[in-house]
Amino acid sequence: MNGLLYLEDGSIYEGKGFGKSGTSVGELVFNTSITGYQEILTDPSYAGQVITMTYPLIGNYGVNSFEDESYKIHAKGLIVKSISNNPSNYLSENTVDEMLRKMNVVGVYDLDTRSITKKVRSKGAMKCVISTKELNKKQLSEYLNEAELGENFMEEVSTKQPIHIAGKGAKVAVIDFGVKSNIIENLKHRECDITILPYNTPYEEIVKLNPQGILLSNGPGDPKAVKEGINLIKDVINKYPVFGICLGHQMLALAVGGDTYKMKYGHRGGNHGVYDIEKDRAYITSQNHGYAVDTESVKEKMIITHINLNDNTVEGMRHKELPVFSVQFHPEGAPGPQDSAYLFDKFIESMNE
Repeated sequence: MNGLLYLEDGSIYEGKGFGKSGTSVGELVFNTSITGYQEILTDPSYAGQVITMTYPLIGNYGVNSFEDESYKIHAKGLIVKSISNNPSNYLSENTVDEMLRKMNVVGVYDLDTRSITKKVRSKGAMKCVISTKELNKKQLSEYLNEAELGENFMEEVSTKQPIHIAGKGAKVAVIDFGVKSNIIENLKHRECDITILPYNTPYEEIVKLNPQGILLSNGPGDPKAVKEGINLIKDVINKYPVFGICLGHQMLALAVGGDTYKMKYGHRGGNHGVYDIEKDRAYITSQNHGYAVDTESVKEKMIITHINLNDNTVEGMRHKELPVFSVQFHPEGAPGPQDSAYLFDKFIESMNE
């Protein structure tokens, strides 16, 4: 198949297609990870986005049935320089091409991903069309103009019904804005009794569960679009210990009266340096977000605990009076591989206290 990428600035990149034959429209972003493409593809936080992998060779160790971060690919498409259809790894069960075909996702390879990434860095994340069809520039422009990119993907990625995972430890309610499975695995590893709840669960239903703590998960889109979630957080922070991750961190900032803003091209990759102010220690972290917390807007209620070493954006904060804290990065993402897993232990301690 032929493949192409059309950007809203009028640029066209021509390559070859893989995965599903078709056309998709999404927000073009890039990820700098060298490995972890299966986890990236199945991360619900990529809902509505077309992912460009900056590392040139993708698929060389294949994919398997047990490392997905959710039940499907939520991204709109995948762009790579080179795709491997002959993976070499004892855990490999399938190729990336077969994975995309199975999950109806369009892929394009043999593109200049370096040029695409430089364009996104200079102009910011932008709308794009990814296609394996023979389309002219006028048709591509029509696809682009007709498509509406939403910012509230919670209805798509959040669980529809409560899910209970029994454990003999602390009782945790996970508010699912698009939770990654490895977050749940980290709680299971600590023997937590877990209930995963839809993002729009009423506060009264949470009280009935009588949890010892609340985890606000990661997820896609604009944190300001999730009004139900923000209002829920306003209620729970006054009653329970709370730990927020990624989108949960941003929504916590909004719940305490702070503000968030859309970044030019966000942080996506497994190599982002973060400084823990209170521990006087730096970590390499896994990140995936296009929004950030405005530093000054939260200082009345929150203490900044972590900052990004590249651009000084807020990477972590804790409440001045309540057992409530959050981080922008993914402590379950394991680039360290377990350097920042202490945050889950901190959450457990706050519930036990």
